[in-house]
Amino acid sequence: MTLYQKAFSLIQYPLPHHALSRLTGLFAQCDNPWVKNTLINAFIKRFNVDMSQALEPEPTAYATFNDFFTRALKADARPIHEGIISPADGTVSQYGRLQAGQLVQAKGHTYSAQTLLGGDTELAEEFLGGSFATVYLSPKDYHRVHMPVTGTLREMIYVPGRLFSVNQATANYVPGLFARNERLVCIFDTEQGPVAMVLVGAMIVAAIETVWSGQVTPLSGYPQRMQFGQPITLEKGAEMGRFKLGSTVVMCFAKPVSFTERPLASMVSMGESLGCY
Repeated sequence: MTLYQKAFSLIQYPLPHHALSRLTGLFAQCDNPWVKNTLINAFIKRFNVDMSQALEPEPTAYATFNDFFTRALKADARPIHEGIISPADGTVSQYGRLQAGQLVQAKGHTYSAQTLLGGDTELAEEFLGGSFATVYLSPKDYHRVHMPVTGTLREMIYVPGRLFSVNQATANYVPGLFARNERLVCIFDTEQGPVAMVLVGAMIVAAIETVWSGQVTPLSGYPQRMQFGQPITLEKGAEMGRFKLGSTVVMCFAKPVSFTERPLASMVSMGESLGCY
């Protein structure tokens, strides 16, 4: 842990996380041509964004920065591989077995599945002995979230919380980071048992959306459980949600997963195989 990482993490504690994020959201949703084009072009230059893969490659064609950030890709840009696939472009920050109901956040830091999933003991017990993987979405790449396997939505749980940054510097220092940030827990029933897709909010993430209910966060400051009258089944590779600005997806699998060996913080693309049951 470096002095910079510690300082960066400590300075976040007193910040008004939600106010800063909502203010950022106003700019990101602004449709003034000068404002949105300035933001988009600056972002493309800063992160060296490859617009050739986008369904709409012209930056100024997007109505807002949010529309640009959650842009669709060409149909062949992200082929779907065998096995369990990465739900998004980004880096695999951690993966492995759920040991005694604990997930690894970073070296020396673990947190409980029960807390991550909103405090439900019975739900957490479904994942005992299973596996997890954490994907940090890269700012420069595609920013929609897709299904790692085919599943039918059982329920969705909104869990209020802070909005710390979720980059590696913060993950190395803030205990229980992913279980203390605002998040959306989506439980899917699959042929291999339940799978939890946890979309974790972060600093300047203005909102989280799902394909079945539109924009979900921000909500009020207490947990909310939501079920839907009609079955919602999404095939592997289908879009399930998106962040308005980037964040992290934590996946929990009820059955052990044989992950493909890879260095931590290695880059992955949506659709790339992470492993298999």
